[in-house]
Amino acid sequence: MKGLRVLELSEALNIDSSDLLAVCAIIRIKATSRLSMLSFEECKKITDYYENEN
Repeated sequence: MKGLRVLELSEALNIDSSDLLAVCAIIRIKATSRLSMLSFEECKKITDYYENEN
């Protein structure tokens, strides 16, 4: 397995998938839909972003 789908990560973080896609755009991760695959490195960048925001 190479990573998680946007939908799976949004469920794990308990956030809306559209919000997660917006964050992907902010940090320049190419994800276009809820079914887009994210690498583990991209998942880490996203979770780091949310940790730094709170």
